[in-house]
Parts: sequence; C-alpha cells; structure tokens
Amino acid sequence: MTTTSQSRPFKAVLVSTYELGRQPFGLASPAAWLRRADIDVVQADVSIDDFPSDDVRAADLVAFYVPMHTATRLAVPLASRARKLNSKAHLCFYGLYASVNESLLRSLGAQTILGGEFENGLLQLCNRLRGDSGAVGDQEAPVVSVARQRFLPPDRAGLPDLSRYARLSTGDGHLKTVGYTEASRGCKHLCRHCPVVPVYGGRFRIVQPEIVLDDVARQVAAGAEHITFGDPDFFNGIGHAVPLVEKLHHRFPHLTYDITVKIEHLLRYGRYLPLLRDTGCALVTTAVESLDNRVLALLDKGHTVDGFFEVVELFKRHRLVMNPTFSPFTPWITLDGYARFLNTLAELDLIEHVSPIQLTIRLLIPGQSKLLELAEVRNLAGPFTPEALSYPWAHPDARLDRLQNELTRLVARLQNSETARTEIFRRIRSHVHGMLDRPAPKVHIDADPNRRSLPRLTEPWYC
Repeated sequence: MTTTSQSRPFKAVLVSTYELGRQPFGLASPAAWLRRADIDVVQADVSIDDFPSDDVRAADLVAFYVPMHTATRLAVPLASRARKLNSKAHLCFYGLYASVNESLLRSLGAQTILGGEFENGLLQLCNRLRGDSGAVGDQEAPVVSVARQRFLPPDRAGLPDLSRYARLSTGDGHLKTVGYTEASRGCKHLCRHCPVVPVYGGRFRIVQPEIVLDDVARQVAAGAEHITFGDPDFFNGIGHAVPLVEKLHHRFPHLTYDITVKIEHLLRYGRYLPLLRDTGCALVTTAVESLDNRVLALLDKGHTVDGFFEVVELFKRHRLVMNPTFSPFTPWITLDGYARFLNTLAELDLIEHVSPIQLTIRLLIPGQSKLLELAEVRNLAGPFTPEALSYPWAHPDARLDRLQNELTRLVARLQNSETARTEIFRRIRSHVHGMLDRPAPKVHIDADPNRRSLPRLTEPWYC
C-alpha cells in the first residue's frame, strides 16, 4: 500500500535514462500535468546527472520513461536499485517500450505499465495513489492508450540546461544549442521492424500546434538555436506539419530545425521540400534501412530502392541535407550485398551524409515485433532474451556476424578519435573487400579537407 502523509505533497520522481542526447520531452510533458495537480515532481535525467537516490527514498511514485530500446536496458538495473532504496514507492514504466516489455518489467516489481499516450494515465495513477484509501491493487489504466489528449506546455523546470545536451554542428565550425519537442506521436504506417507499430497500430496523435509553439518559445528563451522534432514521421499529418513550420519560421526566423520523414512521404509530398529549406530545415532524417528491394518488402517499408534514389536527387535539387539511417545487417544481407551497399553510398555522394554507426546497425527483434509474422524470422530467432530485450538471431553466414562486430568496434574507436567520416568509410570498405579477396571498384571518395562539412547532430545514435 502506498500512502502519503498529509504534512507533505505527493512526490513523483520521473526518470529518463537516455533519449539520444536530447532534453527529454517524456519528462517535461507529464511534469506539467502533475504539477498542475499540486504534485511534487522531480525530473531526473540520469544520462546527464546522477541517479537521484535521496529523492527516490522520499518518493511515493518512481516512474521510468522508456521511449526506446537503449533507454529500457539502462532502466532495468536502476529499477532494481529504486526498489532497494524505497520498497514502498509505486513503480511505473511508461513510454513506447513499456507495454512491449510488460512481462519483464512487472517481474522487476513494476505495478503500472503505460504505453502510448501516457500523460493522463500518470495523472490518474497519482490521484489514485494519493487518495484517502491509498489503495494500489490491480492497474486500472489501460496498458496501452492511444486516446486523444489536450496537451499542456511541457514544464522543463529542474531538467539539465540545454547546453549540456547534444549540439548541432552547422558545418562551418559553429555549434548550436539544440532544443527538442514533439508535434505528433505514433505513425500511420506499419513497418514490420518498427517499435511504434505494436503500440499505435497505424494510428498517430498530434500535439496541438499552439502547445508546440509555446514549448519551442520557452526553449528559445532558454537558449535553443535549433529544434529537433522527435515525431516518428513529421509528415504523417501534413496539414498539421506545414502550417506549424510556417508559423515557427515567422515567429523565429533565425531558428533552424530538423525532422524525420519516411521516403514514401518525401516522394508524396515532395512539393513541400522548398518550404522546408526556406523555413530553416537544417536536415531531414529518413529511415532508408536497406538498398535491397527484397529486404524493403520484407520490412514493409513502403518504398523501393529507386524511390530512395529519386529522393536523393530531389534533395540535391532543392539543396536540402539528408540524414539517411540504415539497418544493413539483416538475416538477408550477403557479403557481396554489403559491399554493393557501400559502393552505392559512394556513388551517390552520400558518405558525408551517413553517420558511420549507421553502417554497423544490426536488425533488432524486440518484444511484440511484427517481424515475427514472417515464418523465416520465427525459424531464425531464438527465445526472447530479457538481458537484451530482444529475440536473438544468428546470420546463416557467420562471416556477417563477425563483420558486424568488427565494424562496430572499429567505428566506436575511430569516432571517439574524431576521425573524418570519409576515412572511416574508406577503412570499412577496404576491410570488406579484403574479406572478399578482391580490390574495391574505383569509386571517387571525396576527402577534400576544404570541403565544408554538412550539418549534423553531435549525438550519432538513432535507436
């Protein structure tokens, strides 16, 4: 039973373990809801600061925000630590990866799991726990909710300063302070490998535009010079997105921003690319995943390799910067196929556009993944592994698993030494063709030291 002394307010500790070097919207948004209800809220971003042991000892609720795989893995040991510090506190996990890992998280002592839209669920939970009865019992809120919400301007009081998070390197030696917000959640698409799909099932929910603009204004006042929009696909609601960036640019003409958009939508709404350029869009992240049409079909990505080539040309024509992401190591890649993948990136002059870590990403099969709908994936995958929060799989050609491990270590070492992307790419390509025992085809790799770098965020991960 959780009870709250009448001499002090109900205390909730919201914990974020990792959010790609961003100030966590997933703490700031619910904090606004809870503080409006006179709840004492501590926002702890342990990717920046120490775990708040003293606050946890005094907490009535400890809630871990788990928007992605890495964040969840980091939260697991901290949840056990929280239980040891305060066995009476109610333990909650919320965010995209909460519901898909429900069984594991409950085994750690979690009493409430909130997937999808979580703000109202957290508020209802706090109101229930601080009620006269103090009763806990079974979870009353749905484990997954996609109910529409009227958002509040996120409350970032108590979070680390924006200057302590990832920056935007503009390519001319300048680093911009980056803010982060969300204009929508969920996604209307059903890509099999995507963690959004098991939770939202093809639905998406918008954050009211006045709330987004208010949130941006507050971050600009706090020093933000650039805003990252964390929407899974900014163009899911094109009628929401276009007026939003127009208003944003009108209000903050010197502010830059970046967004994430599917290849399919970049083709469908290509007429808006000049608008993005003219309103300060510094780069567009797009999850290409593979340069093999069979793999794209298996992943149900909704685009083809030729479609990707077309978008590359559109971006060149409109002078926009693409930040393509990939998951090249799948069960279906071959050593020859991986070499062709590298050669194609060079031929398209995309080496500087691709973070080297993207050349090493291995397909992840998380809990409730739609990839398990494929018989060949089910036959390949082993039992769910709680430590890895995924279904393990081994490539039929063991050389590919060894290569992925080798390249991961190589990229980590070279990125830490600030080696240029072109040099990292050159070493990877040389290593792969050495494995094939044949020279790499002659492809021009521009290593001109005077060539201006492209805008990029200083946090290279994207998962």
